[in-house]
Amino acid sequence: MSFKRNIKQTFKLKPFYQKSGIYVMCLLIVFVSIGILTTIKPAYRFSSHAITEWTSDIDSSTFLYLLGRENRVFQHAYPEDKAVPKLSTIFFQIVTNIKPDDPRSFLGQEVPGFSNFGQRIIVAGEGTSYANLSIESSPPLEEVLKDREAILDEDEEEEDVEEEEKEIDQNTGDRDVVFIYNTHNRESFLPHLPDETDPDLAYHDEVNITKVSEKLSKALQANGIGTYVDETDVTSLLHDKGWTYPKSYDASRTIVEEAVATNKDIEYIIDLHRDSLPKDKTTKEINGEDYAKILFVVGAEYDSYEKNLALATELHYLIEEKYPGLSRGVLTKEGSGTNGVFNQDVLNNSLTIEMGGYDNTLEELYRSSDALAEVFSDFYWDAEKVDAAQ
Repeated sequence: MSFKRNIKQTFKLKPFYQKSGIYVMCLLIVFVSIGILTTIKPAYRFSSHAITEWTSDIDSSTFLYLLGRENRVFQHAYPEDKAVPKLSTIFFQIVTNIKPDDPRSFLGQEVPGFSNFGQRIIVAGEGTSYANLSIESSPPLEEVLKDREAILDEDEEEEDVEEEEKEIDQNTGDRDVVFIYNTHNRESFLPHLPDETDPDLAYHDEVNITKVSEKLSKALQANGIGTYVDETDVTSLLHDKGWTYPKSYDASRTIVEEAVATNKDIEYIIDLHRDSLPKDKTTKEINGEDYAKILFVVGAEYDSYEKNLALATELHYLIEEKYPGLSRGVLTKEGSGTNGVFNQDVLNNSLTIEMGGYDNTLEELYRSSDALAEVFSDFYWDAEKVDAAQ
């Protein structure tokens, strides 16, 4: 009898030892992993930036579900119409950067031009269609940083520094309510780069889109709207951090966040770019003079994007009233191959504007800056009157 009892006890203890062995093995794996991660060179460690990059495309409801597994309070916030996320699907997405339920994420990387379908035309301006939308390029950073000769006509230099004096009926005083910056600050223009013919290499450290930002700022201030232009060389910032050109919006995000945190007067943010399309797609003749066309781009991968979309749409129609054909319209961007946020989630009333293209001259861009400032100023002061009446 005692022999049988010993056998039974042995069989009962066996599962206990098996489970204990698994727990010990897991603990050993954890400690070994921690040891490896803390002893390897910093260049090979996981960084918070890398983890953010891997998880940025994962649906936010997934994280809410995982939190709900630990704290039931979060379960009540989980959308009822959302299916329970599958860990295998999430892991597959992180490893391959492909969303199984979105074939565009695969085709966009394999079929040239297919990534354009991540853009959605909300309002089509004159001549705008899916056939002539630009494709976001990511040139090697060393090409963007390369020294190039640039020329600037005397007339364009004078127009850059001189503003027409006029009486201002109203102004924002010492408040800078508009903040302008340039994520792709070295985007330049072939007419000012005599030794460069490749549109993909139209970059310069001085003669670039930042001059258009300065012109827009002066035009807004001439209409009584306090404006501040950030002069950070984002491209050099990328180089210092060891990041590639596609990380430009990550680099400029700190600039936007700091500006909003330190200046509570900021009401509007403008990130100014030039497009990668030829002159016939980015130029409009108005009253016998050429203007660089304007395009409003709204990222659609953050919760409050519809507010920025409404602002961009209203400005488009206001431009069309005064300068028919100047605006190319409004489009949203999301999905694989694009940023999808453009730092517009930091503050409502954020605009990303493509002004002109690589074939336009600064003279044409300055005219458009004056036109945009005029329309924006009318919009701003009308909105102020409405707020004051309420």
